[in-house]
Amino acid sequence: MDRGKFVIVVLDGFGVGQMKDVSEVRPSDIGANTCIHIFEECPGLHLPALSRLGLANVIGFEFDGLPFSKSATWGSAELAHQGADTFYGHQEIMGTRPPVPVPEPFQVAIEQVMRELSNAGYSVRVETSRSSGLRFLIVNEACTVADNVECDPGQAFNVTASLDDMEFETELSIGRIVRSIARTPRVITFGGRGVHLENLLAAVEEHGGYIGINAPASGVYSNDYHCIHMGYGVDETVQAPYLIGSSGIDVRLLGKAADVCANKFGQSESIVDTKTVLGRTLALVEEPGQRFICANVQETDLMGHRENVEGYAEILRVADGGIDKIANSLRPEDVLVVMADHGNDPTIGHPHHTRERVPLLIAHNGAPVGSIGTRKTLSDVGATACEYFDAGKPQNGESFLAKIGVR
Repeated sequence: MDRGKFVIVVLDGFGVGQMKDVSEVRPSDIGANTCIHIFEECPGLHLPALSRLGLANVIGFEFDGLPFSKSATWGSAELAHQGADTFYGHQEIMGTRPPVPVPEPFQVAIEQVMRELSNAGYSVRVETSRSSGLRFLIVNEACTVADNVECDPGQAFNVTASLDDMEFETELSIGRIVRSIARTPRVITFGGRGVHLENLLAAVEEHGGYIGINAPASGVYSNDYHCIHMGYGVDETVQAPYLIGSSGIDVRLLGKAADVCANKFGQSESIVDTKTVLGRTLALVEEPGQRFICANVQETDLMGHRENVEGYAEILRVADGGIDKIANSLRPEDVLVVMADHGNDPTIGHPHHTRERVPLLIAHNGAPVGSIGTRKTLSDVGATACEYFDAGKPQNGESFLAKIGVR
């Protein structure tokens, strides 16, 4: 069969039930099921495209707005990475065998980071919480270095800046210094326009022994958002974008996938707005030629962090409409996989990701109706994309290409 487009749409934080190990590794996630709980709380929610693709089949439960599908090809996938993390979830999707993280609070590294930034010529001062004594750094009166208070505790340090007051390249230099010191899985360097230091400081939050800037509350995502995730233990040369791109196929990463995944040979576009990112995906699907596309819908995850069930449901409605257009624009040779990277149950009682299985909803002309089972790792999706383009095998994962009727 001729090859066309292989499209992955990641509904960030849209889990379909707790992993079996949560009672041991994440007791706070016991009972998590992002999908079911949103439908229970929002009985008027209708998702016709996701219904047609088999979402109710995955969760094994029907709602008025989510009936079982008699024509779907569907399955689910477990998380192989520890915890429930967007960065490592996407590395896993792309075919990385997830490394074991070294979580730690910024308090452990603050003295060394302050010293190295000062030695590099930056103006650095310490901001101290009056209530807890926890500290973070302010650099050049335009940038903060602190814990990430949205992902799992200890998984990331954030370097957050006003891009009206600091060039992004300058912020990246700060981020690289922090990365050279930090033992955390990620250092996330990002900023936006229309915000200043006072906006960042107004969004300071504390969780246990962690202190940082609540990025959505600060407004940093709203205008000219720039972001680079700096991870460890990730070899881009054994991931799907590198393998597929190096074989001459056009690679496009959209939304948060552009922020967290390397893409040496292709083009990446950082987009937050759901309608915009799926509209861009549709445009790329409708163009002729072969192409690998991975688009992340970030606003679902943001609503989970805000514990906003109604807001999450509304983003799902928008996403469903966009996915419907994409699915209807596929050519016979194209493949669409709708999935997630972890859960983010807005009803669970905390604002963090939840460790859940994720759906695999597959659209391909001629795909057999029924379940492809529960895959052991998200990497099976990246492995499938690589086999589709005859681009070798990534570091991790087993292809299910034959199971969806692609020869």
